[in-house]
Amino acid sequence: MVADRVSEPPAGPWAPFRWPDFRSLFGAAFCSTLASRALAVVLGYEVYALTGNPLALGMLGLIEVIPAVSLALYGGHIADRRDRRQILRITLGALVVCACALAAVEASGVGHAKLLLLYGVVFVAGIARGFAEPAAQALEAQVVPFKILINSSTLMASCWMSAAVVGPLAGGFSYQHLGAAWTFAGIAVLYGLAWIATTLIAPRPRPAPPEGESIWQSVAVGVRYVLHDQILLGSMSLDLFAVLFGGAIAMLPIFAKDILKVDATGLGMLNAAPTLGALVAVLFASRRPPVRHAGRTLFLAVTGFGVAMIVFALSRTFWLSMVALAFSGLFDGLSVVIRRAINRLFSPDHLRGRIASVSTIFIGSSNELGAFESGMMAAWLGTVRSVWVGGILTLVVVSFAAVMAPKLRKLSLDPSRLSRRDQEIDCELDAEEVASR
Repeated sequence: MVADRVSEPPAGPWAPFRWPDFRSLFGAAFCSTLASRALAVVLGYEVYALTGNPLALGMLGLIEVIPAVSLALYGGHIADRRDRRQILRITLGALVVCACALAAVEASGVGHAKLLLLYGVVFVAGIARGFAEPAAQALEAQVVPFKILINSSTLMASCWMSAAVVGPLAGGFSYQHLGAAWTFAGIAVLYGLAWIATTLIAPRPRPAPPEGESIWQSVAVGVRYVLHDQILLGSMSLDLFAVLFGGAIAMLPIFAKDILKVDATGLGMLNAAPTLGALVAVLFASRRPPVRHAGRTLFLAVTGFGVAMIVFALSRTFWLSMVALAFSGLFDGLSVVIRRAINRLFSPDHLRGRIASVSTIFIGSSNELGAFESGMMAAWLGTVRSVWVGGILTLVVVSFAAVMAPKLRKLSLDPSRLSRRDQEIDCELDAEEVASR
């Protein structure tokens, strides 16, 4: 009777918390996201304070994305061949060291070499990220049964959004009242807590690799799978180009200091506004997942994101800017829920790491390369003009994608209509649950 009860996962938005490994992964994701978002705010404010140059902010994103994107495909290969939990432990340990190094740089007062040292540490953190993200995404789909992957994906999105709201606020407040060195030290502690939570996750089984398959063949299999799946490729491409053109987060220090005339705390609030809006969307989606017309909802959400960024660019009032950023986050949060569910539901387990690595490249390109693009556009067109032009380009991208990806536009994520690709996950988790009882 116990086995029957376990084999049918409980319904409801909180069902994934029944599994201890999901709880541990949730805690690890919260602490690491809290740390990374606080780190982004402090580094951005520090670099702009040192240089006063928008291009330097764009370079900050580019320096991180070069190793992260360059190593992502290899990181996906490793995630499908090694213990994904152990990969996360190693990379989180590296991030602890990076945060400690940043604290040491700030405390030492190194003068003109400070900017180069900050860039150097960010580069090392990008290397860690190239291995961590594919492993984390692949592991997330292994800690709950297939039937509740949409629930777990929504909860993990809410975890990320919650931490992303608190992180910028905490980072801005700590930077203003404690200074950069102590803030970086606190970030190191958060990464350490994420490392401890990851250690509590049980090792997961690894699919046996095909005999004689080389690294390049392994990587090519994952890339080809994505390129031949219109739904995966369409959702990733939509995120890439929409955020590449429409994102303005990297320019927030300029808006805060030169346009809206607010301090570091105000910058933290501006950084937190998009994720606060996204958190509202994710919490709503946890009760009413957008599964029935998921494709159509995705396109509408990205359209709303582009419009919100145009309003933000034209605003000269702090609170109107906050509202516009909050709505941009709300629409982005809705699209995140759908895109995460697509990646989890349409990825076979033996390819999860490699598919996640392709997704990492798209996301990394949209965020960090988007930051570089924003810096270049701001230097060329001016900060305000670059943002509203980017919002218009986002709307053009949405229109083009709607025509080119009809399967994505008509997509439904109703689990009863999807093929069950991960039977082995359910069997494994059910056996563990029975044994624990």
